[in-house]
Amino acid sequence: MADERTPAERRPRLLRLVLVDLLLLAVLGGLSALFLSQHWGNVPIDAPHRFALATPPITTLPPATTTTLPPPGPGFVAGHITAVGDSVMLDYRDPLQTDIPGIDIDATVSRQWSGGVQVFQELKTSGQLGAEVIVGLGTNGPITDSDFDAMMQVLSGASRVVFVNFHVDRDWQDPNNAVLANGASRYPNVFIADWASLAATNPQWFGSDGTHLGIDGPGATALAMLVASTLATG
Repeated sequence: MADERTPAERRPRLLRLVLVDLLLLAVLGGLSALFLSQHWGNVPIDAPHRFALATPPITTLPPATTTTLPPPGPGFVAGHITAVGDSVMLDYRDPLQTDIPGIDIDATVSRQWSGGVQVFQELKTSGQLGAEVIVGLGTNGPITDSDFDAMMQVLSGASRVVFVNFHVDRDWQDPNNAVLANGASRYPNVFIADWASLAATNPQWFGSDGTHLGIDGPGATALAMLVASTLATG
């Protein structure tokens, strides 16, 4: 049935409908504001980043450090470390492996300097010699400058070589230490782990022979730390 009222008669009803609609919008707006204030707090319009705090921050790995070591020559394996020694190295082998993870250690009782040279040569020939080298030899007999040069001829191409000097109750202790010191002065990539000085002030670390340490004892731990720090810092 058609609405027979005139436009003037229908106008009050239309106004009432508009007012109702406006009232509903106002109520809904207020409810929305209440909901947002309860869940988000008073968030500034110009601070949308505050909403992102609900998600974990994105982190990036620090840039990889670069080494200052020169690249190794043929026969040496970059990024690897090889240690060859005698029975004293056996005393501190385990803490050295802890301080330098992944190190390859070849140590045995009564090994002479010449025997160590041979071991290094075999490793180099087979491509298994680390670019960084630790030499713990000379406890079992005197060495000369020529012996040192023979060792360095084999180790030519290594990025860094650390020689551990001696605390041994034999008359070749001081002459052998002098050979190492002289050798280090002639080869720029050679460094000395000065065990002789540290050991001289800690006699309690040694057994009755004045040379060997308690395996994995405080002296062995100290020697391993000295070697590792010398290798790291030169």
